[in-house]
Amino acid sequence: MRYYLLSVFVVLFDQITKILTQNFVTLYDSREVLGNFVRYTYIRNPGMAFGIQIGNKTVFTVFSILASVGIFIYLIKTKGDKKFVRTALSLILGGAIGNLIDRVLYSSVVDFIDVGIGTLRWPVFNVADSAVSIGMVILIAVILFEKKTTEELPEVSQPESAP
Repeated sequence: MRYYLLSVFVVLFDQITKILTQNFVTLYDSREVLGNFVRYTYIRNPGMAFGIQIGNKTVFTVFSILASVGIFIYLIKTKGDKKFVRTALSLILGGAIGNLIDRVLYSSVVDFIDVGIGTLRWPVFNVADSAVSIGMVILIAVILFEKKTTEELPEVSQPESAP
């Protein structure tokens, strides 16, 4: 249940920040938060995360829905030790749903977190993008750690059977 609550929290926090952005910041307006390093810049992103453009928005939206359903089903079916995997997938699910809501309602995604130094800027992003990125980093770390742990295990020899 806590994993679903994490996804719900991500969706709610994402949508609240986007509603506040739309209501209190003018489109394309940019305000310094931590000097020029972190800025609050309101843009509309018609592509995927971090401004990546996609050819067919309908196909991407359908894919996002199917991926979200797949993650939801996986979370229902998995139990036990996979806490990091479930946490990662809950973050990814919440972020995917947050951006999917924008695509369905507005045909674009509200982005507002702008990080960089001078003219070297990361593409403007939002809370949902952050949740997906953090979830992916956790998932990759778990996969790499499990692989490394498996590789480090000593090989267990099987006892020979008596003739």
